[in-house]
Amino acid sequence: MIDTTITQDMLDVFTTEQRNKNSSNIDEMTTRQILEVINNEDKTVPYAVEKQLDSITALIDDVVVSFTKGARLFYIGAGTSGRLGVLDASECPPTFGVSPEMVIGIIAGGNEALTKSIENAEDDEETGIQALKEYDFNSSDVLIGITASGGAPYVLGAMQYAKELGASVGAISCNKGSRTFLYANHSIFLDVGPEVVTGSTRMKSGTAQKLVLNMITTTSMIRIGKVYHNLMVDLTPVNKKLVERSKRLIRQATGCTQKEAEKAFEEAGRKPKIAILMVLLGINRDDASMLEQKHKSPISQLLKLFKENTEGYHD
Repeated sequence: MIDTTITQDMLDVFTTEQRNKNSSNIDEMTTRQILEVINNEDKTVPYAVEKQLDSITALIDDVVVSFTKGARLFYIGAGTSGRLGVLDASECPPTFGVSPEMVIGIIAGGNEALTKSIENAEDDEETGIQALKEYDFNSSDVLIGITASGGAPYVLGAMQYAKELGASVGAISCNKGSRTFLYANHSIFLDVGPEVVTGSTRMKSGTAQKLVLNMITTTSMIRIGKVYHNLMVDLTPVNKKLVERSKRLIRQATGCTQKEAEKAFEEAGRKPKIAILMVLLGINRDDASMLEQKHKSPISQLLKLFKENTEGYHD
């Protein structure tokens, strides 16, 4: 069993529960003064993230390995942390054209907790384990526990279960004494210091967590070929804006005319990555799809492979 005891003495030493001297009289400040305090505190957040780049790198490398095996990335958290995980996961399909099953966000309390506070949901470690089992979580998957203080039993139970299975486990926490670090292969301590409003971890802690989640999925997707130069070539054009963005990025990636981009976009079945390969290599949709499916590499690598052996993708 996991020790989930929380006492006032423990809270006294939690980084996330300390009082911020810079905001000690914030209730006596003007609106402008309050904003200046919040803004100045927020400026420190990227520096806390910067100190953890090596740990973030190691975690992302494991995520990339998992993705190349056809496995998945899971986020699990409670409250603000859980909502941030679900948000980041939900943005991956439209941005990178991946399956909704590739990055999965789990929050204590389920979908209802996304819009309504269900804070006691985090106190049951067995429920966290069951949430992973419902997805058939296995050793090839990666689990990242997100919790500002690091004491949510729901998250700890899931992390322990994942580690016992042999999966790669990451922990993102803003408390130096976070219990999540006991069950993680990759510990990311975001030392943002005390919050402007004591214990309100939706502020600096939440901002720091969001920055790291952005890094994890964006970098992983770049590594597996979802980006060409800095263009998100696998986006799913599900609305008018994204249709026009798709055509524009085909022009940006290839230097073709607007008319050529529109033609390639339609001939490629509205798949920007395939359209770009068609234009750059002067090949048809079937050959571009075959090349992409065979090698599953970034466009830059596919271009090199094609030039090295023009007929290689027919093998």
